Amino acid sequence: MRESKILSFAAFITKVLIFFIIFLNVNAEVVNKKYFKNEQGILAIMYHRFEENKYPSTNIRLEIFKKHINLIKENNLDFYNPGEFLINFKKVKEQKKILLTIDDAFSSFYENAWPILKEEKIPFILFVSTESVGNKGYMSWDQIKEIEKNNFVYIGNHSHSHDYLTKFTFEKFKDDIDLSIRIFNDKLGYNPIFFSYPFGEYNLEQKNFISKNFEFAFGQHSGVIDLNKDRYELPRFPINEKYGELKRFKEVISYLPLQYKIIKPENKFMNYGQNPPKMMIEFFEDQKNLENINCFSNEGSKWRQTNIILKGNILEINFAEKFIERRGRINCSLKDEKGWRFSGFQFVQN
Repeated sequence: MRESKILSFAAFITKVLIFFIIFLNVNAEVVNKKYFKNEQGILAIMYHRFEENKYPSTNIRLEIFKKHINLIKENNLDFYNPGEFLINFKKVKEQKKILLTIDDAFSSFYENAWPILKEEKIPFILFVSTESVGNKGYMSWDQIKEIEKNNFVYIGNHSHSHDYLTKFTFEKFKDDIDLSIRIFNDKLGYNPIFFSYPFGEYNLEQKNFISKNFEFAFGQHSGVIDLNKDRYELPRFPINEKYGELKRFKEVISYLPLQYKIIKPENKFMNYGQNPPKMMIEFFEDQKNLENINCFSNEGSKWRQTNIILKGNILEINFAEKFIERRGRINCSLKDEKGWRFSGFQFVQN
């Protein structure tokens, strides 16, 4: 009984500390709505399968993965420990770091990539969809618990069903996430603070629900995380056999954050009559070289340079055609004296 009380008190103290950290970050978010020229950002990379070569769109060959790790080291970049998010998300990061994330908890991660990350103690987030755990081709709860014991490993929630959640009614979406939270609490004793939207898809109502149950959420749009990014729309660079080629990977890890103040529309789901969206990005008044911005999108199901109009610090993005594919993607980049600044966006339709 005495031991139980001690553990309960320790858990209470931990929750209080986390509350104050989050409270301070929320306050900082109001203060920090300005441009920080020394912000180098956190560049997040997303992997799925390892050495499952019959799935090239979600796979990376192990030999190439090892070369990715070496390239990061050769470029004098450190790996980012996800636990630091709670402490320094709203602080200027004057040294860029690389965050590794792995989605879906496939067995091939545990068998092929985990031994490498374990040996070198490289931190990462493993996003788990609770329904698939233990199924053929996926990790078991025992394996998840085994790796989770290491202090450089963080588990993330990836929903229960890993379905196209924007097709769900809100109640069905809520039931799916609530079920995943109950399973995590049962299996691990806690619900992760990190969430990853399946396929990077969400609407505003869903995002608002996620913000009440998690501290950070990741999409699948490319870009570099900086202190001005929405903590529930964090970007990641998807890496697979096609987009994991070494020359491109070296280019990706060199990118710097493209900070912005406001993006509209806030809802990244295109309802009827909203395709293409009327998109606007407001930058900070003291940002330099905004005239160097270029944007490309897959409007009309073909990647092309997008028509943009810069008025002071406001960028209007005028799409000439509707997005044909399920996910509409827009990538904007800016070259300045420090390098290439990059930010991507994704809209979704059912």
